[in-house]
Amino acid sequence: MPAIFHPWSVGLPLMLLAGALLLPPPALAQTAAAAPDASSSDGQHDFDFEIGTWKTEMKVLAEPLSESPDQWLEFDGTSTVRKVWDGRANLLELEADGSGGHHIEGLSLRLYNPKSRQWSLHFSNARVGKLTPPVYGRFTDGRGMFQGEDFLDDGRAVLVRFEILPMAPDVYRFVQSFSADGGRTWEENWIATDTRMAPR
Repeated sequence: MPAIFHPWSVGLPLMLLAGALLLPPPALAQTAAAAPDASSSDGQHDFDFEIGTWKTEMKVLAEPLSESPDQWLEFDGTSTVRKVWDGRANLLELEADGSGGHHIEGLSLRLYNPKSRQWSLHFSNARVGKLTPPVYGRFTDGRGMFQGEDFLDDGRAVLVRFEILPMAPDVYRFVQSFSADGGRTWEENWIATDTRMAPR
């Protein structure tokens, strides 16, 4: 699933998280805003690989960072990505169904900032109807890394990490993880594998 998708946004009864993704704290923002290696590309076409239609298989951890035994919920659907501004932005639409009649309709807007050479990822879902504040990052050697901050429903601050990992030609994995200890340990809570269905 090629975007930041918050597990609690699907409206599942087991998902007790609340709140929205916040801007990175100062330390994280400074790290994210560091000048890129002069030898690297400017990054404005880093998402071009994703333009097209994809089969999406994903699993979502029902209660992240809880004492409850891990329970993963599985979904199948499609993701369609369209290029905007000649690749300097793109729009993704996700639709997926899971067991128990759960249904997700998601939208992700990705924007490239040429000054910082970074991408910001913004998510919305049909149930809520508004964009979350973004997470920020870039691609290095084909791997995307984006970070931000959030809060659990009990008030705990957590770091959010979102990774885009090439697995094979036309197969990509998207992994979201939370950390409640400042990044020392991470728990994966959303894993999606996309396989290309239609050409770019």
